[in-house]
This record gives sequence, C-alpha cells and structure tokens, in this order.
Amino acid sequence: MRINIKAAAAAAVIGLLVVSGCSSAGGSGDDKTINLVGFAVPEAANDAIADAFAKTDAGDGAKLSGSYGASGDQSRKVFDTNGKDVDYVHFSLEGDVTRLVDAGLVADDWNKGPNKGIVSSSVAVIAVQKGNPLGIKDWGDLTRKDVKVITADPASSGSARWNVLALYTYAKSKGMSESEADDYLKKVFGNVTTWAASGREATEAFKKGVGNVLITYENEAILAKQNGEDLDYIVPDHSFLIENPGAVLKDADGIATDWLDFVLSDEGQKEFVKKGFRPVGDVDISGIEVDGANDPADPFPVPKSLDTIADLGGWSAVNKEWFGSDGEKLRFDKLYDAATKQ
Repeated sequence: MRINIKAAAAAAVIGLLVVSGCSSAGGSGDDKTINLVGFAVPEAANDAIADAFAKTDAGDGAKLSGSYGASGDQSRKVFDTNGKDVDYVHFSLEGDVTRLVDAGLVADDWNKGPNKGIVSSSVAVIAVQKGNPLGIKDWGDLTRKDVKVITADPASSGSARWNVLALYTYAKSKGMSESEADDYLKKVFGNVTTWAASGREATEAFKKGVGNVLITYENEAILAKQNGEDLDYIVPDHSFLIENPGAVLKDADGIATDWLDFVLSDEGQKEFVKKGFRPVGDVDISGIEVDGANDPADPFPVPKSLDTIADLGGWSAVNKEWFGSDGEKLRFDKLYDAATKQ
C-alpha cells in the first residue's frame, strides 16, 4: 500500500509559512530574522549553524525562523506565495530551486560558484533494527521476502528520488541490463510497506516499527542515533552522492547572503558534520568526532563505488526519464504500478 500523507504535509507547510510571515523577507531596521524554507532533514543542522552564526560579527543578533517539510511541497509553496516572507531556501533537489529561478524569485546565477549551489551533502544508506537481526549487507538484500521497506515518496520528497537512483545505480554497478535493473527495482518496490511524504516522516514510520528496513540519508540515520533511537545503519559498498542546494531569494535582506556565506564556510560546514552531513568543499574535519556515526572518529567511509547525479546526465535528463509531473507517468511510476500489481 502506498501510504501518502502529502495533503496533511501541505497543510502543515501552509501553517508554517503563515507563522513565518511575522517577519517580512528583506527585513527592516534592526530586523535580522532569516526566514528559511527547507526540506525536513537538515533542521537540526541549520539550527546549530544559526547558533554559531549569531556569534559572528555578520550574524550578531540574527535569528533563524524555519519552515520545514517535504522538499517538493516546500518549493511549490514558496512558488505559490511568490516568495512572500522567505529569505533563504534549502531543498533536497536542484529542481526545487530551479522552479523558483524560473519564477524570477532566485537569481539565474545561484549555482555558478565553486560549490555549484550545493550547501549540504550525504550518501544513501540502509537503516536497520538494532543489531541488524536480518543480516542486511547491501541493496541486493532488499528484495528478500522477509524485508519490509520504508522509503519516502518521489511525488513529494527529494530524498525518495535519491533513494530510487541509489537502487538503480546499484543494479547497474552489478552489470544488470536496463531490463534487469527494472526487474530488480520492481522487487524492491514490491517490498515497500510505506511511501512516506518526506524523509523525516519515513524515519518516524521506521521508529514506530512499520517496517524493518529504511532507505535514508546517512546523516538522517546518524541524527536518529544522536537522538537516542535504537537502530543501526549500513553504508553499502555502492552508494549515491546526495547533494542538497541552498539559495537566497532576490528580495532577501543582505543578512541572508551573509548567512549563506557562513553556511559554506569551514565553520558552517563543521556544524553540518557534527549532525552527520558530509562536508561540501575541502574542509578539514580531523579532530571532530561525530556522535551516532558507526565510527565517530572516522564517520564518513568512502564507498567502493559512488555514483553522482552528473553521472546520469544531471537532473534535467533524470527527471525526463524517471519522474513525471502533473499526472505524467514515467519510469518510476510505471515500475511502481507494475510492482504493486504483482
């Protein structure tokens, strides 16, 4: 059953946007509120970065007002409200920022810097019950009959699209043909018990025992362990690089640009690292122990093979092949339909 609670998530987003409206984008006078709209997963990291930013000269007196939810839903809400009361966006997918560029809300050159607009990074992992009672080792195990998978839904969640691509590129790394890769994906999709509206809601479902395997971000698994959750996670030999964009809206006050500069600084990236994200750029993280990581002193093992969105031709090419919009059914939906009819 494809459990989809996007409507409830959208309602929550609207409420959060209304709340954030108490501080207008662009600010006035001494107002240093940065109104952030983003996907759910990096909330704790953004809060930690805001605390550090407030201790700098540029961020003295700054406050972060955050609205979080599923990436696609959040992007559409910013679009629908014409960017009202929004200074900065932090989404899961590049396309969620591109939507705002096309609407004239974000500058065309938002991704021209050395980081290409990416502010946070991770890899796809498999979270399992404490002690890994099923003995899960890699993506191939997700087709087993005793596996009940939880993942986010690509219709609303950016993390879900990363998850699907991790599965697909695993199949290709094993030498599967396109037809064989499709068959593999259908088997995994057939084992999915919950398609959650966001990566965070997928984690919450896993915590409630709805399934026994969760496809997620490495940082989400680490944060869950930091919060005392009894789970383990596996970084498979093959994974997919997750790159999350951030951008300042055109009408935002200068404090939002200072914020983005800090996010990309070594200090800002180290706050991401402490919450389980891999750093963007050449950042020395030696000496930082990441609580919740499999090895806190060496928290980010390098997978033997790691595909990127660039390897697949970029998001424009991927979306045209995999993820339809406005009712259009492309490769993912066709595989999902076939899996659920088996």
